[in-house]
Amino acid sequence: QVQLVESGGGLVQAGGSLRLSCGTSGRTFSDYAMGWFRQAPGKEREFVASISRNGGSTTYADSVKGRFAISRDNAKDTLYLQMTSLKPEDTAVYYCATPRTRFIQQPTDARLVDYWGKGTLVTVSS
Repeated sequence: QVQLVESGGGLVQAGGSLRLSCGTSGRTFSDYAMGWFRQAPGKEREFVASISRNGGSTTYADSVKGRFAISRDNAKDTLYLQMTSLKPEDTAVYYCATPRTRFIQQPTDARLVDYWGKGTLVTVSS
């Protein structure tokens, strides 16, 4: 059974930084692309960033490009999201996610992923 567990969320002031982690288990981590999504209060879940199996290719939502960096450590079965220059509009629950199939290179849409973590809350104060 695939399990994803996010950590690293918290309260930060605007302009600050946070690093989220997502530990995984249940299958070979390096065989699958990974992604981060977020859901703000009263809004739909949205794509944030994705990374290919070997980490060589990444994709970002326009709203976070240049501020966030997704990475992975395949030796540790862990996905990361380094967030800098945080804004109040980045406040959301952040989820890591992954598709069931190895053929999806960049899970940039929630419909492309099958496994989700429970999320970690990031709150950015102004």
